[in-house]
This record gives sequence, structure tokens and C-alpha cells, in this order.
Amino acid sequence: MLVGAVGAVIAGLVLQFATGTIQFKGAVDMLIYPLILLGYGALVSVYSQLGFFAYLTLNYMGVGVFKRKTWEYIQIVLSVLALLELMFLRTFVGGEQNLTWDLTLGIGILITAIIVTYLKVRYTNIHALIPTMFFMLAITILEIIGVLKIGVNNATVFIIIPLLACNAYQILTLHKVTQDEKKS
Repeated sequence: MLVGAVGAVIAGLVLQFATGTIQFKGAVDMLIYPLILLGYGALVSVYSQLGFFAYLTLNYMGVGVFKRKTWEYIQIVLSVLALLELMFLRTFVGGEQNLTWDLTLGIGILITAIIVTYLKVRYTNIHALIPTMFFMLAITILEIIGVLKIGVNNATVFIIIPLLACNAYQILTLHKVTQDEKKS
């Protein structure tokens, strides 16, 4: 929850100073605003945890139903489809009019996914490459569909920054949480 809260405060303050969308009426408003962002970030982190546990369940079932290689190919295809949906299909098929924003958002999520995947593979092994990329791309994009329907770029930034931070933290610490303790 702390990761989401800090991510929301950073995103909220940067957006406020960059765009000035909120007009404060006094010093009390300026002091309360970061507290509201902390609470909002905590809520986003709970949403992120929901997506993470859904991913763990889906991955467990996918490994149980399909051969490992087949499940990896399915994850690659779903990741590419999710990224294409975010970057292109919303504009050309769905009638959305903001291609530049969708491309920027998709490239930002892709770069974050590549960095997190690189770190995860470095911390663990090469077998973490496809599941990590799938989680950071497909699951994150699935989690932001609700805010994308709003169509307000600031709202998207408010949710995507803490969500990416929480998702990255969860996937990067998974191997630490699940490793067996060494017996002395």
C-alpha cells in the first residue's frame, strides 16, 4: 500500500505543478491534497493486488491446463493483443480520437514492462521473462480499461503511475516471498 500511496503522491503533485488543474482556496487545501493522494494511492494498490492475485490464479491454471511452451505462446499473443488494443484498436476500431495519447501510454507501459522484466530475469532466471512481460503488459492494460473509458488523460496518469509502481513491486518481490527458507 505504501508503494501505491507514494506513487500517487508523486503523480498528483507533478500533475498539479505541471497543469495546475486544481485551484486551492487556502493553505489547508494544499495540506489536505497530499493526504487525499495518499489515500487514493492506497486504494489503487488494493486494485493492483486484486489484479496480481488474478494473474497468479490465471498463471497457475494456464500451467496446469497447457504445456509450458504452449502457455508461454498464449501469454505472448495476449500481451501483443493487449498492447495493440491500447495503442491502435481503440483509435481505428473503437472510434477514439486520441492516437498520440494512446501511443504515448502504450510505449510508456512497454518501456516499464521491459525494464521490470529485465530486472526480474536478472534477479531470478530466464524463465521469468514471458510471465513477467505478460503481467506487466496484459494485466496492467486490463486493469486500466476502466479509467481509459473516462477519456481524461490526467485521470489516466493518476491511476497508471501508482498502478505500474505497485505491479512492478509485486512481481519483483514474488520470488522473495515464495522461496523456501533454508533449514539450518
